[in-house]
Amino acid sequence: MRIYDGIEEFSRLPKAVVTSGTFDGVHIGHQKILAKLTHLAKKTGGETVVITFWPHPRLVLHPDSKDLKLLSTFEEKAALLEQSGIDHLIKIAFTKEFSQLSSSEFIQKVIIEAIGTSHLVIGYDHRFGKNREGSFDHLVANKTKYGFEVEEISRQDIDNVGVSSTRIRNALEAGKVEIATEYLGRPYSFTGTVVEGDKIGRKMGYPTANINIPEQYKLIPADGVYAVKVSIQNKQYDGMLNIGQRPTVGGQKRTVEVHIFDMEENLYQKEITVSLVQQIRTELKFNSLEQLKNQLHQDKQAAKGILEQH
Repeated sequence: MRIYDGIEEFSRLPKAVVTSGTFDGVHIGHQKILAKLTHLAKKTGGETVVITFWPHPRLVLHPDSKDLKLLSTFEEKAALLEQSGIDHLIKIAFTKEFSQLSSSEFIQKVIIEAIGTSHLVIGYDHRFGKNREGSFDHLVANKTKYGFEVEEISRQDIDNVGVSSTRIRNALEAGKVEIATEYLGRPYSFTGTVVEGDKIGRKMGYPTANINIPEQYKLIPADGVYAVKVSIQNKQYDGMLNIGQRPTVGGQKRTVEVHIFDMEENLYQKEITVSLVQQIRTELKFNSLEQLKNQLHQDKQAAKGILEQH
C-alpha cells in the first residue's frame, strides 16, 4: 500500500475505486466498506483508494473539547488499512479552511479531478463537505454529471453490525474490553515506550514496565487490572496490566504499567505493544503492601487462566 501525504502527491488513476472517512479503529463496520471496495476493484480491474482525514475533524473543529479520545493513531490506522488489502491511502490534512469546502467542490476537486474515481463506496448515512451537506441521494441524482458510479453499504448491513467508533470508546471507558474486541474484530491495543518507574513492583516480586504513550489523544481504557498480550520485537508474551493512580502507594498521576510473565530482560526505552484481553478487577486501595502483594498473586493466577483460554 502506498501512502500519500496530501492529494498533491497522488497521480490520477484510470480506474479508482474510492471511499473516504476517518476510519478510527478500522472496526468491523469499516471492514464491510473496505471489503466492498476491494471486491469492486477486482471486479472492474481498478485500484482501491481510501481518503482519510488527519487530524480527526473533531480535534480541529472543537479544539477545546477534551472528551474525544481516538482508537487508533494514524500509523495504526494505516497498518490496519494495509491489512485490508487497500492499494492507496491518501492522508488529507483536515484544517478549518478545508472544512469550508462544499460537497460539490470536494467531489469535483478531489474525487473527480485529483483521483479519477470510477466507483465511490460510502457507508449508510455518510455525509461530507461543509456542514455535512453532501449525501448519497445527491451523488445518485448527479452521477451522470459526475461520471462515476456510487454504491452505498445498506442500512440493514450497518444496523446488523451495530457498531460505531463511539460504542467502542464507551465500552473501553467502562473496562468492557471484550465488547471492544467483538466490535473491532481484534483486541484493542496501544503502543508505547518503556520508561523508568519507582520500582515498587520489583520490590514485591512483580516488576513492571512503565509505558509512556506519546499520543495524548489515544484512548486508554478504564482504570483497573487487565489480562493482556504483550508484543516486543515480534515476540509475544502474557502479562497483566495496571491502569490507574496506584492509590496503595500514594500515586498522584495516572500510570500504565505491565507485569510481563517470564520476562527478565531490561526493557527501558524499548517499544512495546499491549493488547487487552479482559479486565480482571477495578483498581483498589489496600491497607498495606502485603495485602497488595497477595492480591497481585491472585491477579496473576486469574490472568494466566484467562490467557490460557485465548
